[in-house]
Amino acid sequence: MLVPFGIMSQTFAPGDDLIFQLESGFGLLRVIAVEQSDAGATWHLLAYEEFFPEVESAERALAGSAGLHVRNPHMALTDRAFERTPAARLGNRPVTEDERAAYLKWATGTREVSDRSVLLMLGIR
Repeated sequence: MLVPFGIMSQTFAPGDDLIFQLESGFGLLRVIAVEQSDAGATWHLLAYEEFFPEVESAERALAGSAGLHVRNPHMALTDRAFERTPAARLGNRPVTEDERAAYLKWATGTREVSDRSVLLMLGIR
């Protein structure tokens, strides 16, 4: 069952575009799905390649999202792992079939969930 779910005093739902801060700029994530189980939530995220000097340039890039490049099409993370990368919601757009494809492949495969932070999963420290 896919449900809106909140952490970090915010509620995130599938289709949310999120921004996170690095030392030298901002990165973008996208919530593809959230699954709730007895073990807690599993967050399914897509990460974009581009980094931005300020929030406004990230918002402009999302408005013309055809220019964004996917760095990682699917990361399945525990609540604990997701909480280690504070993120803020920029907006919400419908999740496309292309974006769901990697999640659906995961759902019919190993269903491995990581407890590593988004930054570690992306190779960023």
